[in-house]
Formats: sequence, structure tokens, C-alpha cells
Amino acid sequence: MEVCANGLSSALAAQQGGAIRVELCDNLLEGGTTPSYAQIKLAREKLHIQLYPIIRPRGGDFLYTDLEFELMKEDILLCKSLGCDGVVIGMLLADGRVDKQRCATLINLARPMKVTFHRAFDRSRDLKEALADVIDLGCDRILTSGGKPGALEGAAILKELIALAAGRIEIMPGAGIREHNVKEIIKLTGASVFHATAKTRVLPAMDYVNVVLEQTATGDESSYELTTAAAVRCLIEKANDPQ
Repeated sequence: MEVCANGLSSALAAQQGGAIRVELCDNLLEGGTTPSYAQIKLAREKLHIQLYPIIRPRGGDFLYTDLEFELMKEDILLCKSLGCDGVVIGMLLADGRVDKQRCATLINLARPMKVTFHRAFDRSRDLKEALADVIDLGCDRILTSGGKPGALEGAAILKELIALAAGRIEIMPGAGIREHNVKEIIKLTGASVFHATAKTRVLPAMDYVNVVLEQTATGDESSYELTTAAAVRCLIEKANDPQ
């Protein structure tokens, strides 16, 4: 199990729960962006499992400006200097194809770290074409929901992608994987790995609350979400359940 961790606390919970790897992100509501220097540095110091920060300068689409590309290159060099095991990248062209030229630059900068291609893959115009391109780039893994909102909806496509990959790259299902469906997803896809947040909502601990601001807020601004070790353990147990 790989855990998509929204910070150091979640990363440590992932480790405690038995995950083998952490994809370290910020801003999960935007699909994940590059975490801060402090998050990456302390995560590397405190984790003995694999650490893969996401390299994504903003939310939104995966068509990046030259300035954003420069930021991504600098973040990869930072991750390398801090001793990360890998990074998570993904870039597309305007027509929906994988941006092979700029992805190749990022991958070359990253080595000898491992490289996962993230769910920009699911936004590509043709998943089979994108699979061939990502394999050609030399990525080690693709995180994908089969081009669907969740891995369960995309299970048939994920199974096909795993067959097409034929061991040349690891296909890692992710998106919407929970304890109630993880076993079904594994059975339907034949996948041996999976990716989940295993998070739960943490209620505010404040004694004082500004009622006026709470009433005018567009959403719940006082609570937040964290990965829990118990949820990670539960997912792993469900995934390995022989029944």
C-alpha cells in the first residue's frame, strides 16, 4: 500500500499503519501540490519507508508554463538533495498527449531516484498511447484510476492496462479506494499494489469559535483531514484477506 499523505503527521501514520511508501502532498483538495521544504526534510528524517514527494506547482490542468517548469526542476533537485526515494510527476501537451520532452528532462534530473507518473495519465487523450509513452520515458510506476473518477469504476480498464504493461511498468490503482471496496478492486484488476489516503476528519479542538465567521464560511474551515494508522492497517488487512 502507498499512502497519499497530506503532510508529515499523515506520513508518520502511514508508516505506523504498515504502508510501504508515502506520496507526500500538500493541498489534496486541488489534487495535490508540492509540499514545503520543511515537510519534505522532516519526513525524510523521520520515515524509514519510501518517500516520494509530488512535483506539481499548482492545481488545475497539467499544461505548464516555462516558469512552472523551472519550479518543478528546482523542486526535483531539492528532493534529490534531501535523499528522497523518488518523485511523482506528470505533464501533458495541449492536445492531451504526454509531454515527453519535458517529462524526460524531469526524469533525467531525478535519477537515481525512482519516478511515478501521476493521474495526469487519466487526463490524457488516449490511455494506451499514454501508457506506451510513459513506458518509453522509463518511469517506474503509473498512478491511475483507468481514466474514471475512481478505481472501482475504472477496474476493467485498469485490468487491461496491467495486461498491456506486461511487467514493463507498475500500474498502481488509486482514487476512491476504501476499506469496503479495496478487495473488490484488487480482484477485478489483478493489481498487486494500491494507493489511498486512509484519512479521517479531525474535529476542531478550539474552545473559542468566532461564530460570525463560521456562519459565513463557504465550507467547514475549522476541521481538517489526516491519515490514521488504524485506517491504513484496515485497508492492508482487507486487501490481503483471502476470502
